[in-house]
Amino acid sequence: MKKLGYVLLTLVAMLGIMAGCSSDEAKSSSDDKVLKIWSFTDELQKEGAIEKFEKEHDVKVELTIVPIADYPTKLKPVLESGVGAPDVFTGEIAFLKQWTERNYWEDLSQEPYNVQEWEDDYIPYVFDLGKDPEGNVKAVSWQTTPGGIFYRRSIAKEVLGTDDPAEIGEMMSTWDGLFEVGEKLKGEGYRLFPDEGAIRWFAKSADPQPWVNENNELVMTDAKLEYFDRSKELRDKDLTAFAPEWSPSWFAAMDGPVAYNGGWDEVEDASGEQTEVFSFALPTWGLHSVLKANTEETVGDWAVAPGPNPYFWGGTWLGIYSGSEKKDLAFEFVKMMTHDEEFLTDWAKETGDVLAYKPVTSKIKDDFSEDFLGGQNHYKFFLEEAEKIDSNAVTKYDQEIDTLLGTHVSEYVDGKKTKEEALEDFYKAVKNAYPDIKTP
Repeated sequence: MKKLGYVLLTLVAMLGIMAGCSSDEAKSSSDDKVLKIWSFTDELQKEGAIEKFEKEHDVKVELTIVPIADYPTKLKPVLESGVGAPDVFTGEIAFLKQWTERNYWEDLSQEPYNVQEWEDDYIPYVFDLGKDPEGNVKAVSWQTTPGGIFYRRSIAKEVLGTDDPAEIGEMMSTWDGLFEVGEKLKGEGYRLFPDEGAIRWFAKSADPQPWVNENNELVMTDAKLEYFDRSKELRDKDLTAFAPEWSPSWFAAMDGPVAYNGGWDEVEDASGEQTEVFSFALPTWGLHSVLKANTEETVGDWAVAPGPNPYFWGGTWLGIYSGSEKKDLAFEFVKMMTHDEEFLTDWAKETGDVLAYKPVTSKIKDDFSEDFLGGQNHYKFFLEEAEKIDSNAVTKYDQEIDTLLGTHVSEYVDGKKTKEEALEDFYKAVKNAYPDIKTP
């Protein structure tokens, strides 16, 4: 009996082990069918991109979207520990250069990826920004995000005598011309921009040079110094509506009159002075995510033209987590989003996203007509602007130092400091943030 009992216990134990193994194998098999992706944007949810990938590869995609304000702080520890890390993750221009310099993303220039062979297929600045300092490709983007000046056609006709984008662009192609347009608009009760911050992109991209040079010195170009003066001139000449960027009045100004100097207050029926804003400086995504989302009355009354110089704002890059155990599958997703001609053709036509992938844009760019822009082919315009952008000026310091500059320009414009005081305090703030940088 003892021997029989022992045999039975042994069989039960073996069955338990086998069941456990079977359970572990099932779990492992299930995990192999899941691709984890993290992003700061909902772009990957558009137009059935994930559903298409799941169907073609018989997998489940788990997309985790983290608000951009929290994204770097939540993703960094996950990438460094590997615990709960995604197989694919996106990066935004604000922190792109910091991440390409680390080992977070897989090197896509090596076998079996050989993504460096794709280079000629992309807008140059977009492809270059995905490289690390040694030139290895770490991340790729399907889109390009150059900017322009979106303006109201009806106001242009009334004040400037034409709404033609080429003619309006010519009028605003220099700083003197831009301010002249502003004066004409003010004379008829309109304002050139919602606020002074609209010109920061042109100031940043004029004479583009990196904030920090090879000698670790802060580079303060004439264009950046002139940003102080031009912002002050806009304020002193009363050419803006004093509607701060991202404020309720800023959004409301896209669709009609707003209270002059509305500030950050909620928009109400104002009995005081009102004005209408002529134009907004926005990139490609501003058309779909900002203007279209905040207009009803002005739909079809817009167009886009260049300003004093080209610029770009934002962008989404994606790559493979270097510690992923599903790199082959992860690369298939990266390829679909950035290098699949059929998919990207449909994506561009459905979303209006301006692609960085030339094999598609060369075929579709001449056929775009945007009803919101009065039938204008904005696609062709933005592709031409994208070719003019230089990636060499982008550094890992940009977000922090750009913010510091804007803060001190505002203090000068608001009359809280002289230009000299604002500059001196700006240099101190940079030194405080980055002690190793040599400031003037």
